[in-house]
Amino acid sequence: MTTQVRAVCPHDCPDTCALLVTVEDGVATSVKGDPDHPTTAGVLCTKVARYTERTYHVDRLLYPLRRIGKKGEGKFERISWNEALDTIAKRMKEISSRAPQAILPYSYCGTMGLVQGESMSSRFFHHIGASLLDRTICASAGVTGYKYTVGASIGTDLEQFQHAKLILIWGGNPIASNLHFWTRALEAKRRGATLIAIDPYRSLTAEKCDRHVALLPGTDGALALGMMHVLIAEHLIDDDYIAAYTVGFDQLKQRASEWPPERAAAICGITTAEIVDLARLYGQTAKNGEPVAIRANYGLQRVRGGGMAVRNIACLPALIGAWRHAAGGMQLSASGSFPINRSALQRPDLLKEPPRTINMTTIGEDLLRPSSPEFGPQVEAIIVYNSNPLAIAPDSSKVEQGFAREDLFTVVLEHFQTDTVDYADIVLPATTQLEHVDAHAAYGHLYMMANNAAIAPLGEAKANTEVFRLLAQRMGFDDPCFKESDDALARQAFDANDARAVHFDWEALKQKGWQKLAMPDAPFARGGFHTPSGKCEFYSARMLEDGLDPLPTHIPPWESVASNPDLAAKYPLAMISPPARNFLNSTFVNVTSLRSSEGEPHLDIHPHDSNARGIVDGAMVRIFNDRGAFIAKARVTPKARVGLVVGLSVWWKKLAQDGKNANEVTSSSLTDMGRAPTFYDTLVQVEAVAS
Repeated sequence: MTTQVRAVCPHDCPDTCALLVTVEDGVATSVKGDPDHPTTAGVLCTKVARYTERTYHVDRLLYPLRRIGKKGEGKFERISWNEALDTIAKRMKEISSRAPQAILPYSYCGTMGLVQGESMSSRFFHHIGASLLDRTICASAGVTGYKYTVGASIGTDLEQFQHAKLILIWGGNPIASNLHFWTRALEAKRRGATLIAIDPYRSLTAEKCDRHVALLPGTDGALALGMMHVLIAEHLIDDDYIAAYTVGFDQLKQRASEWPPERAAAICGITTAEIVDLARLYGQTAKNGEPVAIRANYGLQRVRGGGMAVRNIACLPALIGAWRHAAGGMQLSASGSFPINRSALQRPDLLKEPPRTINMTTIGEDLLRPSSPEFGPQVEAIIVYNSNPLAIAPDSSKVEQGFAREDLFTVVLEHFQTDTVDYADIVLPATTQLEHVDAHAAYGHLYMMANNAAIAPLGEAKANTEVFRLLAQRMGFDDPCFKESDDALARQAFDANDARAVHFDWEALKQKGWQKLAMPDAPFARGGFHTPSGKCEFYSARMLEDGLDPLPTHIPPWESVASNPDLAAKYPLAMISPPARNFLNSTFVNVTSLRSSEGEPHLDIHPHDSNARGIVDGAMVRIFNDRGAFIAKARVTPKARVGLVVGLSVWWKKLAQDGKNANEVTSSSLTDMGRAPTFYDTLVQVEAVAS
């Protein structure tokens, strides 16, 4: 018998595609994009188009395992679910009876699902009183800067971008990471729009844009200030919009006057003309009454001043009145459009008292910290799900040291034997998206989504929710919330009384697969910003209260000539590590066909920098700083601007030649706001490896 099941791509990507899964006699035979879903339009990326290959991969974890070797060796023996759960519950009971905060969950967006992500798991850890996890690894700096300015993660609807006359693609490579936006941008180009990429690296996207502004990493805030200077000085602004719907223009005008394009250009490592021309095109297009839009992505905020940089950029649409148009304004994330009922899903009311919070970005340092009055109890147990910290967390050598502690009880829920699984005491096989129920929001479009289970779980795999239900039962938790089914959880995912959800009904959503939120086409055409003032805040009193500059400014990278000249002399090359096209963070790295397309870890380096180091194309090179080193094959190319090297990531360490990846050299220092990582705020040196 052949059936077709509606599903959703669960991965950390703004597209959140609607899927159609073909099932023949209980086996998923193909995964395709839903042609009727307005954003997916029947098209999937190369990764998810091969989802059955991942689901039925020969290396799928199908049974619970117990470690029998040293941590890191990856040696395990099969055990029963009863034995695995009893072992975990016994350890959790013992620790929680005396120091519940010594237990730490570690998770992120291995699935973006509201049910299999943070629902039953949060209830479980809240009831215990475990440490909270500050989930900052991806976007919190930029989101914080955007919210200070606009008030919420709300912006231009994806479905409007094809009507724009000018699109600035700022800090992203949508061909690799936001395919369905790129489709809209290409349609806009066919209609006469100009596409401009602002990115240190000449990515696949930048190659296909009309212009490429290749600024230095961590200088986006300075570029935005230089643009503001030109816009205001040449009166390419919308006086009426500014007067009606913004606050702090006079202060902003004074600040922008301090940033002539010559100053900004010197910091950005580009020409003055590039800034002037960009600002004039941006402002004049809007003056002509045509929609101009910015699609900002998270690459630009992974530096010390990343939050401020996004804030600066978020001021630009209000300066020129771009929000008047449905196809104008800016999108960083659409996630704030969704009325997600997180309190119902996660039940923070189960907490008896506020526990400490540990930042997932600094996990290496925190696992190595002893008990102290300041820190609290040493972390004695960590439960990892929906994440692979050994591969994706910064300052990787410290992360490895922390997970290598023999006294750290580690449980990992996973599909495959990742770098992190190698350090687990107990491994629990998790279901994939085709094997469980989930509800989804999105951060790149405006559709609520339903994922139906297409096939039965393979082997003895269990959904995250079921694992935590079973653990709660063994722990003796008697609150009825621990017995709720996945469908019961999904029914609570969205607030049905919120007008945006249009009387959300879970059963109807499962049948249709998707439902668009009731959002205005131009959310800020007449103000209505979600800030305290209700206006776009060029001057933010909240930022001042939080100890930040209330006006746009530039904050140089931690690792730069401006901040640390001695370090810059020792390690003169900036390094960024954006996603490889065939990987998504560390997901899909073990899928043979996708890894074969990537080949092996590469480092792109400009001919000027390679010649100075005697490095030829195809040579193996060592990339290093005081934190560590890794090996990659050099690709000598002008795609990397002078002074920059690019290591497309994130490889599993065990699948790299030297057992290392780019996070050996990244820092666990945090951003200016949002407590986020500074992956792209990294200085290195590169040398040829002797053959």
